[in-house]
Amino acid sequence: MKPLVIVSLEDETGDRCVDILDLRDGCFGFVECRRDPEDGHGWRHLAPATGGFDSEVSARAAAKQTVTWLENQ
Repeated sequence: MKPLVIVSLEDETGDRCVDILDLRDGCFGFVECRRDPEDGHGWRHLAPATGGFDSEVSARAAAKQTVTWLENQ
C-alpha cells in the first residue's frame, strides 16, 4: 500500500519540503523533496523515504535532525 502524507512542511522559498508519512504498516517516516519552478513535474524526492519510526512525532524529530533547513522551522 502506498504511504499516506500526513503533513508537508515547506521551506520559506516553497522549493523544498519534507513530507511526514504514515507508512501504513504501523510505522511512520519522512522524505525530503524539491520542486523546480521551470519543471512542470512537481515535487521530486531527493532520497528514498526514511522510515521505521513508531510515531509521527518520532518521524518529525528525526527529520529535523536530518534536514538542516527544517531545524529553523
